[in-house]
Amino acid sequence: MDSLIKPFTPSKAAFGRHETFALRYGWLTKGFQALQENSGVFNSDASTVTLGVGKNMVNAIRYWLRATQMIEVTDDGLQATELGTAIFAEEGGWDPYLEDEATLWLVHWMLATNSELATAWYWFFNCFHKAEFNNEEAANDLAAFVSENLTGKHSERTVKHDINVILKMYCQAKQGAKVEMEDILDAPLASLKLVTASKHTHYYQCRNTAHDSLPIAIIAFAVNEVFNQRKVSVLPIADLMYGDKFGVAVGGVFKLTEGELLAKLEHVVEAYPALFNINETAGINQLYRQQNDISSLPFLRDYFENKDKATS
Repeated sequence: MDSLIKPFTPSKAAFGRHETFALRYGWLTKGFQALQENSGVFNSDASTVTLGVGKNMVNAIRYWLRATQMIEVTDDGLQATELGTAIFAEEGGWDPYLEDEATLWLVHWMLATNSELATAWYWFFNCFHKAEFNNEEAANDLAAFVSENLTGKHSERTVKHDINVILKMYCQAKQGAKVEMEDILDAPLASLKLVTASKHTHYYQCRNTAHDSLPIAIIAFAVNEVFNQRKVSVLPIADLMYGDKFGVAVGGVFKLTEGELLAKLEHVVEAYPALFNINETAGINQLYRQQNDISSLPFLRDYFENKDKATS
């Protein structure tokens, strides 16, 4: 079973394709459903009228849909992916209007594991390990990573600006700060509390913690994606926490402590005992998957189709 994770490839990277616009509430829904009605909407002269935004925003919406893998480029043009249809279909979609925080966690995972189209997001959550930093430090570190590890030419200014967009998307406004409604709409992922701004300085914090709002089904989806990407049946939990070189780190993407990741993995085993189990071998905790080639989508289906039963 193929994984949706886009592994790091030095010759494949993208920066600045969002036209400087951070992802906004409603854009994925609006863009996806417009594409369903008209497969050529993003190339249409009427796209600005259909989507109700300017031309640069049309390009940004298309980019965010592709970066989150809700749509993809095919020989026949842009088309919805299976994941996009499952979430955003106007009829039968599990959460077309992003009303469930689980969908925001999923969107975040899709960005942070897409090293090809969302390279800065991949780097920030898998490779950048500073718990406290300012904008300039993060931007310089990203530029150094690009210079040392990527092939091809990438504008340093464009690369660094991606840090501004990341912080705008993930960071909640400081308490007491005057916040425009447009800024709130620019930051749907801020509710995940993965990045926070210091109250009295220009520094940001990105520390590992518990994240109680992160559903076990999203962890199961993510872990299964790593199994599929690596094509293995066992993974050391340390690998899931920190990743291998340039690999995806589940603990890093979701900013979990070692203890919290282990606790969530134990809940995954409880929820899916026929699929996963944890064993210690030679002092190393490892997660085993007991079946090969498992699709990740059923974990999401299980969550969305049963969440009302769980709370009733």
